Order: sequence, then structure tokens, then C-alpha cells
Amino acid sequence: MNQLEQFFTLDPKPKLTVVGAGPGDPDLITVKAIKALKTADVVLYDALISEELLDYCKVDAEKIYVGKRPGESHSQDAINFMIVEKAYMYGHVVRLKGGDPFIFGRGMEEIEYAKGFGLETAYIPGISSSVAAAGYAGIPLTTRGVSESFWVITGTKTDGTLSKDLEIALQTTATIVVLMGMNKLSQISEICKEIGKENLPVAIVQHGTTEKQKVGVGIAKNLKSIAEVNNLSNPAVIILGEVVKFASTDILSGISKNYNH
Repeated sequence: MNQLEQFFTLDPKPKLTVVGAGPGDPDLITVKAIKALKTADVVLYDALISEELLDYCKVDAEKIYVGKRPGESHSQDAINFMIVEKAYMYGHVVRLKGGDPFIFGRGMEEIEYAKGFGLETAYIPGISSSVAAAGYAGIPLTTRGVSESFWVITGTKTDGTLSKDLEIALQTTATIVVLMGMNKLSQISEICKEIGKENLPVAIVQHGTTEKQKVGVGIAKNLKSIAEVNNLSNPAVIILGEVVKFASTDILSGISKNYNH
């Protein structure tokens, strides 16, 4: 791989397309993403995508699961290597990632790695769960007179800690969406209490946009009990802000709603 010049005349030229699959509902994928899947020679797909999307692939396309759920051994280094290996072996690799690949999805890391080995690269956005999960629960992230901005914050940084941006965001009137934060519910509540926002409306949306969607709503100081009462766990998003008052149970069947005040 160190002498890349010999590969530049390959036909088809090795290519990586990083594709956002959307938040869970297979109908929320974009037309451009479907076109990419139809031309892919290899598809590396994540745990949270709907496997119905793989039906768009060519019959002879190689489809490889590279999910990172607890207990699974697909490291980012191994995925990066596989992208390059498969691209040089077969041509067009699609990296199919849940939500949007550029929102806590390591999409840019994979693109930069692929570029380092001479691959053509492309990016196709996906609808992020940070927006869609809230919307399917009837919660607008912004609405006039209530919220004029929103923050999307990771609940788990590379070192396993909660982002300090949460403390800053809570000092504004913005809606806050926390991704990958279900193991930090007690810590989030404590931070809200310290800032005087213990009664801030909150919601937890599990399996957003899918038939399995469940919603629990209440106030910040009771985040952990909201999850326990409604039996909520990953994958889920946490929404904090006055807009949670718009939450509805009419969006999807099977939603539970429990106010913990």
C-alpha cells in the first residue's frame, strides 16, 4: 500500500462512500443514499441500521456487519483496514452508518484514513436521531417563543466521561439533546440540580422513529426513575428543555408516557 501510484489506474478506481442510513425507520433514508447502495460492491454496515436497507444492494454485493455493541469485537482500526482492503479488491465500498455519519459517527475519521491510501471518497448525509427521535415523539427542538437554538452533545466522550459542554448548555434557554448518555442519567440530573434546573422538562426516546419507539417524560431531577419506570435503555436520546412540554403519545403506537414530577 506504500506505492499507491500503481493503483491509480485501477478500473473501477477504489472508492469509499460514507452513507447516513437515518435514525431507524428505513423509509427515512435519502434517495441519494439508495443510489449509492445500488452501486456498491461491498457494504460495511452498523448495528443500528435497518437491515431492510440492504435489500437495495446488488445481488452480488458483499454485505459485512461491523457493529460495535457491547461484546462485539469490530474495532475502528479493523474497520478502517477493511474499508481500504475491500476497496482495492472490489471497487466501491459503502460504509453504512446509523443517523448522520458526521454527528458522533466517526465518518470523517474513516474518510481521512481512506484518503491516506489513495481512495476516492464521498459523503452522503443522513437524518440524525438527535432531530428525528424528538420529532417523532412530538417534540420540536425549536419553536417560537420557547427555544431559539439547540445543542447536540455526546454523553460519552472517548475517555468515557460526560462532555462538559452540558454544563454550559444548561445555562442557556436552548434545547439540549444528549446522545449516548443513558449510562450518565444520574450525573446529568446532578448537573441540572447544581445549576438550578432540576425541574427542567426532560424526555427519553428509545428506538426513535421505529415501531419499537418508547418515550418517558418528566423533569431533570428524576431522569433515572423516568428510565426505570418506562423500562428505557439504549439506543435512546435524552432531550432537555421547555419544548418537551409538547411531547405527544399519538405519533407511534406503543409509546408509553409517564410524568415524574
